[in-house]
Amino acid sequence: MLKHQIKITINAIKKIKKLLLKKKNFKLKLRIFITGGGCSGFQYGFELEKITKKNDISIIQSGIEIIIDPISIQYLLGGKIDYIENLEGSKFVISNPNAKRTCGCGLSFSI
Repeated sequence: MLKHQIKITINAIKKIKKLLLKKKNFKLKLRIFITGGGCSGFQYGFELEKITKKNDISIIQSGIEIIIDPISIQYLLGGKIDYIENLEGSKFVISNPNAKRTCGCGLSFSI
């Protein structure tokens, strides 16, 4: 059910698969989390992890797994996870309908 409430683009899936290939470990999962900080109050974090914690929410799509803790998931529902490459660099980007403001770099937001 959650996979329909958080969209993962093809570009994000391809990048996650490349990261797993580089690490030579397809059992790793991409953890997405929200922490306090940044110029707008909250910021996104991304890490590859082996272990899913007891209360984590797991989203499996196209052979990759994304895990999100129960507190972060409430701020991400309805969002879209993408991966972009442009003149500024390359990065995962979250389009978040719950964010009232974002900073200029797009790395932090407020609710």
